[in-house]
Amino acid sequence: MTDATTLTRPPVAQTTARASRAGMIKIAGGTFRMGSDRHYPEEAPAHTVKVDGFWIDETPVTNRQFRAFVEATGHVTFAEIAPDPKDYPGALPHMLRAGSLMFAPPTHPVDLRDWSQWWTFRFGATWRKPYGAGSSLKGLDGHPVVHVAYRDAEAYAAWAGKSLPTEAEWEFAAWGGREGAEFAWGDELTPDGHHMANIWQGNFPNENTKEDGFARTSPVKAFPANGYGLHDMIGNVWEWTSDFWSTRHPDDAPKACCVPQNPRGGPEGDSYDPRQPAIRIPRKVLKGGSHLCAPNYCRRYRPAARHAEPIDTSTSHVGFRCVVREGSVP
Repeated sequence: MTDATTLTRPPVAQTTARASRAGMIKIAGGTFRMGSDRHYPEEAPAHTVKVDGFWIDETPVTNRQFRAFVEATGHVTFAEIAPDPKDYPGALPHMLRAGSLMFAPPTHPVDLRDWSQWWTFRFGATWRKPYGAGSSLKGLDGHPVVHVAYRDAEAYAAWAGKSLPTEAEWEFAAWGGREGAEFAWGDELTPDGHHMANIWQGNFPNENTKEDGFARTSPVKAFPANGYGLHDMIGNVWEWTSDFWSTRHPDDAPKACCVPQNPRGGPEGDSYDPRQPAIRIPRKVLKGGSHLCAPNYCRRYRPAARHAEPIDTSTSHVGFRCVVREGSVP
């Protein structure tokens, strides 16, 4: 069975930093309604859960922070290593080269049901070269790191003495104390005309009016913090969580005594993509939406929204942040 540790890539660097609460926000924990019955089917059913207190990074991990990790450990990201043919039976030989998925806006109208019309596998695209060969991180130190697969996010978290959040922890933090509102900041997408997150404006994927000032990622504190003081929980980049994907949430507990505490996602075996039976790559839950979420296509700029991502996949719109759970840091 293939999982995050058995895909044939070099082992994760083991040098570990001492965990620190610097740059983190304390979340007291509590009970909340996770998921939504009003939006996409995979968000349902809404159900009550409890989470213990934890600390969470104020922002997504930036290029500056990820560079420090790579320099300390020598970590090589998934996108920088050519895939092993044994992991991808039936793959075209010319595609077995190092690279990552890049958003490439089409120049003509496309079928919104076919995501391949605006995604391309770009050889040479990595966290260091976010737009492909010839690009660099110049001017992007304060932007979220992208082109990181699950193992890369997990490796950074381990080095920092932290963990990746569960889906429940992430969603609780994203609400910022405003559970039940349409968005993390209230019921209007742009209250009084103010953009509250880096999402797409215009007709996706052809037209980006950039009314919020950004065509792709933005600096991590370019938009207002939520009620807990956290930035970019919505938009900018999707964020990895540690939970395996499931196509729906569990049913609500029948009694208050049975409400799940610190719930986890479904079993690994249920997370595989049924459209690719020969490739048994687990999928994890992404949260928060990205700068590519648009009112006409992907309304996932909400705390309850979720998306499945194979652990071997890196893209130009996925990053991560970390947590430290109560009692794990002296």
